[in-house]
Amino acid sequence: MASAFSEPTWVLVPGGTCLFGDNAKPLPVPALLWSTTPVPCGWVEQDLPDRAALPLTGITQAEAAAVAHRFGGRLPTSVEWEWMATGPRRRIYPWGGEPWKPKFANLGPAGTGEPSPVGAHPAGATPEGVLDVAGNVWEWTGRTTMGNGAVIRGGSYVSQLLYARCTFLNAAPRELRSPGIGIRVVREP
Repeated sequence: MASAFSEPTWVLVPGGTCLFGDNAKPLPVPALLWSTTPVPCGWVEQDLPDRAALPLTGITQAEAAAVAHRFGGRLPTSVEWEWMATGPRRRIYPWGGEPWKPKFANLGPAGTGEPSPVGAHPAGATPEGVLDVAGNVWEWTGRTTMGNGAVIRGGSYVSQLLYARCTFLNAAPRELRSPGIGIRVVREP
């Protein structure tokens, strides 16, 4: 049976200068195509129809990179991820400056305790149309850290509001298989 999520849809995010992190360090970022949502299970797991629309989780950073490669892309760098989330105006949240409400993102205060289907919070999209940037599941990046870790971005369904801020970054062991960490794919236009 074919899944409704067999191929990514892509959103072009123009390049520019990312004022990276809380210190606003200027770093160049190229134009990139981004998967509109985190990768849902249905793109890779055809035998799990009840999870087809849920984010693919429980994979290591290396496995996430292999999935991205399968779709002709790669994991974003932390700087690229932040640029996509903040844009040139340095949005506080992917949707802008308005305080969080459950319609914007699946975060801990919403009380769901589990991931929601990808794309379930369209009010929280970036102006370019990238969905689920904050909340639902953290997203692996290609940026490694000391101690065999990798940077993860975006927060998850159990995260506090602080983690939804576009400049917030976290790290996880690269070999971690977490139900709260997923993947988003980027590729050159």
